[in-house]
Amino acid sequence: MKRKNQQRVRFITLAAIIAALYVVLTLVSAAFGLSSGVIQVRISEALCVLAFFTPASIPGLTIGCLVSNLITGANILDVVFGTLATFIGAYGGYLLRKRKWLVTLPTILANTLIIPLIIVYGFGVKDVALPLVALSVCVGEIISAGVLGMGLLLLLQKRNFKL
Repeated sequence: MKRKNQQRVRFITLAAIIAALYVVLTLVSAAFGLSSGVIQVRISEALCVLAFFTPASIPGLTIGCLVSNLITGANILDVVFGTLATFIGAYGGYLLRKRKWLVTLPTILANTLIIPLIIVYGFGVKDVALPLVALSVCVGEIISAGVLGMGLLLLLQKRNFKL
């Protein structure tokens, strides 16, 4: 029983640390104007690779995204569906953890499919075609989740990082 409680506390602590890191990195991105708008490069999306190491990343990334969206003043659609996109990406990454090179793919796909709809319909950016917005979001996700995230995964793996 004691071991189970220790595991639960460890899981919650890891999730909280990941959530806090996500928020801080999103605020850093926001300070440079990168975390919202049509072209998004949220540095925090690199943390999606933590799904490779621990299931605690799923609630951690999801809660981190939720808090980030609330802090940065996102509208309700972004709060709900942006958080859902992060959850889908984190959960999908966890399911693909045995295929290291695919871990970032669910994050890239979920955000590419969901976020453009939020930008166009939630923020009223109607003067830009939806496919163009999707392309820009995809490029941002490839940079943040794909390139930075995979770099982080490889670095952590090289250092025998364990969660």
